[in-house]
Amino acid sequence: MRGFVRKAGKLRRRLPFNAQWQAQFDLLRTLVRRDLEARYKGSILGNLWPLLNQLSQLLIYTYVFSIVLKVKLSLRGLPENNLTFGLWLFAGLLPWIAFTGGLTQAAGSVVGQPNLVKKVVFPLALLPLVPILSMFVESSFGLMLLIIFVAVTSHTLHTTLALLPLIWLTQLSLTAGLGYLSAGLTVFLRDIPQTLGVILNIWMYLTPIIYPASAIPQEWRSWVFWLNPMTAIAEVYRDLILVGEVKHWGEWGVASAISAIVFCCGFLVYKKLRPAFADVL
Repeated sequence: MRGFVRKAGKLRRRLPFNAQWQAQFDLLRTLVRRDLEARYKGSILGNLWPLLNQLSQLLIYTYVFSIVLKVKLSLRGLPENNLTFGLWLFAGLLPWIAFTGGLTQAAGSVVGQPNLVKKVVFPLALLPLVPILSMFVESSFGLMLLIIFVAVTSHTLHTTLALLPLIWLTQLSLTAGLGYLSAGLTVFLRDIPQTLGVILNIWMYLTPIIYPASAIPQEWRSWVFWLNPMTAIAEVYRDLILVGEVKHWGEWGVASAISAIVFCCGFLVYKKLRPAFADVL
């Protein structure tokens, strides 16, 4: 994890940011590193736990759906066996787990740090980003595991993997936008985290993650793809990692536009509410 954060710091130095932006980036990087370290502090395996958790999820879902329920899936370049459906399912779950985990933790990021909120010099815009980026870094371990399994199974590494940073940008924009919105509203409405949990449970079953998009009735399929950005994100993950061909360019473009709008709206609401945080907390 430290190496991942350190590489982000090197990338930052090559970008044309002013001194203030660089200082905030360094602070954000430090906060993310501390958050990751605090999660497994004192444990024997330490930072290996995220990798083990992701591996256990891959094995459990493969066993339940492929062996117990005997679900079969045919993908180009991958053999039709029990592991294929598990890889397909895991590829859709990775962005969803990072999205929901980061969003639910971001909702309580402001109310959980009253001391930082009351510090005049602390950039409050960073608080919701810390858990979001921490969950994203953790999901990267599962992503590497998935890529290894696919490479071993199909004996190839798809060149489309180079496009992963672009879909990450879409995913992070959506998560950060909703994170800012929920974090700001939670300061004034403490029911937001609980409400968010209910919404995310419904949202998951409206997204073809544990079932293929082909199972959606034809008259509803376009609505699910074009209005639910997580559908496009999950499907593009599968395109890039499993298939080696992007089949959903249009849906990806719309999801990116929606994510950008959500980010701008969420950040503006957060910025509007931010001056009252200290008074309420």
